[in-house]
Amino acid sequence: MTNDKFSIVGTNIAEKATMIWNVADMLRGPFKPHEYGLVILPMTVVKRFHDCLLPTWQAVQDTYDKVKHLAVIDGFLTKASGYQFYNTSKFTFEKLLADPENIESNFRDYLAGFSPNVQDVLSKFEFDNIIKRMVDSNTLYLTIKEFNSPKGYLGPDKISAVDCGYIFEDLVRRFSESFGEEAGAHFTSRDIIYLMTDLLLSDSDLTHEGNVTVYDMAMGTSQMLSCMEERIHELNADIEVTCFGQEFNPSTFAIAKADMMIRGGDPNNMRFGDTLSDDQFKNYTFQYCISNPPFGIDWKREQKAVENENAQGELGRFAPGLPKISDGQQLFVLNGLSKLAPNGKMAIIQNGSPLFSGDAGSGPSEIRRYILENDWLDAIVQLSTDQFMNTGIATYIWICSKDKPAYRAGKVQLIDASHCYEQRRKSIGTKRNDITDMCRNLIVQAYGEFRHDAVYGDKNGVYCQSKIFDTNEFGYYKIVVERPEKDADGKPVPKKGKPVADASLRDTENVPMTEDIDEYFKREVLPYAPDAWIDTKKTKVGYEIPMTRYFYEYETPEPVEDIMERITKLEAEISASLQALFHKEG
Repeated sequence: MTNDKFSIVGTNIAEKATMIWNVADMLRGPFKPHEYGLVILPMTVVKRFHDCLLPTWQAVQDTYDKVKHLAVIDGFLTKASGYQFYNTSKFTFEKLLADPENIESNFRDYLAGFSPNVQDVLSKFEFDNIIKRMVDSNTLYLTIKEFNSPKGYLGPDKISAVDCGYIFEDLVRRFSESFGEEAGAHFTSRDIIYLMTDLLLSDSDLTHEGNVTVYDMAMGTSQMLSCMEERIHELNADIEVTCFGQEFNPSTFAIAKADMMIRGGDPNNMRFGDTLSDDQFKNYTFQYCISNPPFGIDWKREQKAVENENAQGELGRFAPGLPKISDGQQLFVLNGLSKLAPNGKMAIIQNGSPLFSGDAGSGPSEIRRYILENDWLDAIVQLSTDQFMNTGIATYIWICSKDKPAYRAGKVQLIDASHCYEQRRKSIGTKRNDITDMCRNLIVQAYGEFRHDAVYGDKNGVYCQSKIFDTNEFGYYKIVVERPEKDADGKPVPKKGKPVADASLRDTENVPMTEDIDEYFKREVLPYAPDAWIDTKKTKVGYEIPMTRYFYEYETPEPVEDIMERITKLEAEISASLQALFHKEG
């Protein structure tokens, strides 16, 4: 997909979403601004279903008349509709508008005509209560009229499944912003998603026939899944792609399930529930996992279930350790790893915290240790700030693989792509930067070539850097250094023939795993504390990935002479201004 096409499609999506959202103009008063989405989102889903089914509406009516007396009729009706859903109601939006006096009863009849899988979608919106409020405020007829106008048309002949998914995503974003949701509950734009898909698929062999499975543990409206399916089919149009996803937000889950039904996938693979405490895919494994779970959000609600699963050890998903209660993103990483097939690969977005938070022996460090010592961390790509619509912080794509190629075994690639972006002409929320085709190609090239100390692009403009490290480069030993208690004469106080440690003099040292502990101790500690020793029983192993340090570039300070020249010049200018001021005032 070219960047020009991306821009055009993105503009069309935004325009269509804006036109739909403007329906909210008639809701002012009866509904507060943060409630507009309660009407807009379900109505958009219903209209999408309506417009998809409209060409086969008569065929479904005719079929229903023939089979309605049978015990099982779903198969006949889905065949007639051409989708995995249908509507047996005699009404369409056009027919609803023809009878304004009975708009409520007729609209409820229309909704009741949908197949059971659509009923499940609508139930997540709690739409029944919203309809009552619309009736009471005399806005139901007007809303249906607006959605039935040409600008509200959402048929597949004009709006593709992928584009409709992004319209849903844009509407959800607007709804979320009206609520002022936390920074971690952000949305992923397609430029980032396509980078993730291309990193996942860059070294994959998809020339074979058969089935590929893709899983998103925090799927939102399922756009990562649909983009992954699109990318795989660009590589092999004949391969079958089966998507699976879980989501906890009722509205976005409903949209994801609706989107899956419209795209012809199995809606039963879209499952509702909290991934951390209510895993809907226990004992499933997938070839690919792609996800952008929430970060910076606590897991207090799931704490009991997560701790119980942690206590199960290797029988659960969270055996390696638990992160701090205020940030559950590493739990999603562990969940994703538990879902990867032996040849599986995962791309997951995180903030900077999982790189370094937690001391040796802590939950976050133990999770890093688990990933690195199993040699599952393949690469980390640092993105620029201002890449997301709801948060401007720096973010990272972690690529994890259960089946690294031999040349990547025992290695981790770090890619600094914080300078690899193009600034948007107009920001969307806090998203001010885009990963263009050129940027994405540079990053994917860096990943594919797997070179150390390599620069891709123009270092005076858009570029990224690649560095390769052994996995043990990120490990260290935290040693406890003891010093003896001393008596009034300055002599060590013995106990059972051994010196007694003075707790007030106790210290710790982090020894790189690439060094010998004893050699380090002789070089770095003993010259300054000859009576010190290591309490080996307290030694712990830790892991951290200091991306910033690895890519830090020293900048020569400005010469003192130049600084003094600037200061002298500035002082002269200030003095001249003051003289002119006082002279003017006489």
